[in-house]
Amino acid sequence: MSVENVVELDFTGAAERLKGTVKRTPLEYNLGLSKTYNANIYLKREDFQVVRSYKLRGAYNMISTLEPEQMAQGVVCASAGNHAQGVAYSCKKLNIKGVIFMPEITPKQKVRQTEMFGGDLIEIVLVGDTFDDCLKEALAYTAEHKMTFIPPFDNAKVIEGQGTVGVEIFEDLPELDMVIMPIGGGGLASGVGSYLRNLKPDIQLIGVEPQGAPSMKQALNNGSPVILNDIDRFVDGAAVKRVGSLTFEYCKTLLDQMLLIPEGKVCTTILKLYNEDAIVVEPAGALAVASLDYIKDQIEGKTVVCIVSGGNNDIERMQEIKEKSLLFEGLKHYFIVRFPQRPGALKLFVNNVLGPHDDITRFEFIKKTNKENGPALVGIELAKPTDYDSLLARMKEFKFEIIELNNDQTLFEYLV
Repeated sequence: MSVENVVELDFTGAAERLKGTVKRTPLEYNLGLSKTYNANIYLKREDFQVVRSYKLRGAYNMISTLEPEQMAQGVVCASAGNHAQGVAYSCKKLNIKGVIFMPEITPKQKVRQTEMFGGDLIEIVLVGDTFDDCLKEALAYTAEHKMTFIPPFDNAKVIEGQGTVGVEIFEDLPELDMVIMPIGGGGLASGVGSYLRNLKPDIQLIGVEPQGAPSMKQALNNGSPVILNDIDRFVDGAAVKRVGSLTFEYCKTLLDQMLLIPEGKVCTTILKLYNEDAIVVEPAGALAVASLDYIKDQIEGKTVVCIVSGGNNDIERMQEIKEKSLLFEGLKHYFIVRFPQRPGALKLFVNNVLGPHDDITRFEFIKKTNKENGPALVGIELAKPTDYDSLLARMKEFKFEIIELNNDQTLFEYLV
């Protein structure tokens, strides 16, 4: 099925509807990334959007085109956070009632922002562990109360609105060679991809998903959308168990490449963007930039746009983000260490086993005891990944029995 046969999209009309409501976000040349990859790297800063993500575009475009009777009845949505804020803002702007379903695990920052944008016109319902759980509840509520459901991605008007990101990119940088787009349900990639492919048939369109939630990748491999049994919810803005049926039809035709990025790499990218560019991104917002290491040979000498899809990152998550980054980079390791049953074993470990730049970040005896023996959970942070082999060699030399927890996912999850 060709894109033209799926549904007709009016990006020009959407752009007109969004004027005065949606901010035209900057397309910024990034000197550091450009030097690193020997390419012209631009960041489309949707983290500067009114609700700090591109989701407002699709939500407002759909809601603003509803019939008066539908607006009077009100709208419902299900969201991991960003779509919720877009719907809330739209309800306030258009003065209509909205009921917003969000997973119970949604970061508090996103819940508070949604309340702020919607004010007394919205009601928030926290339910379920994933987007898919709260979606089921939201659809039931919509039917029962005869309201209109505003999908986060699988709707032509929503896709149309998200596509205005592509309108702005092309107006600012018509000579671009490639666009890298984060994918959750596929609305952004469908809209931006459709608009740009029509204007530049030879443009490279790359989709990026978190490794722990490869819903579009699996759908493309399968030939149709599939429901994933389990997903890693860490990249919450892109963690869905099933992509949209409509968005799948677009993406299977439009995408030249589909990449999966480890969650740890996403965390490293979040920290680098903050430390080097003072850019605050949420995990999904870092996906496109995180992908550059995996395609560096492809992008050399090219003009590339990475869509930074959002900046709704809760400061309370930063410790978790740092931990995941250190683990991914090979800089943090956890062990069960059985200390030799002799006096001074702990002192020996600290003075002789640890390297000069190694740091113990966690230490607790697994069995309650005051003796310097028995098993202990030990977390060690290294200065360089290459220090690991010498650390293991010293443990063996001084006869410390260990279990490497980083290599045992079951024990790691249980103990760490």
